[in-house]
Amino acid sequence: MRENNPEVEAFLPLSAPVFHVMLALADEPRHGYAILKEVEERTHRKVQLSSGTLYAIMKRLLNDGVIEEIEDRRAQTDERRRSYRLTRLGRRVAEAEARRMEDLLRTAAEKRVIRKLHEGWERS
Repeated sequence: MRENNPEVEAFLPLSAPVFHVMLALADEPRHGYAILKEVEERTHRKVQLSSGTLYAIMKRLLNDGVIEEIEDRRAQTDERRRSYRLTRLGRRVAEAEARRMEDLLRTAAEKRVIRKLHEGWERS
């Protein structure tokens, strides 16, 4: 059984756009435009965030301590370009949201709303 963490649970559930932004930062730091492109490519253009939506999300995540701005040597050619990454709290929030969604999918499979779950998933 999972241990409840009130600090993490307070963020859940995440909206789909927020979760997409966090997933874009899960594997490496990115700047705003790279986040937009990663979400668009990963979702095969089904999710296209506007720059206004992205920066509102980023501001909220920064204020909440879920992401942080970092110095990125790759971005030295443009001082306006800011790079971001998940904090430890942000990673825990993203993991908790993924588990929450996984539990929903299990229930959907049990209720025969979807046919089958991935073989590697284990019930916790």
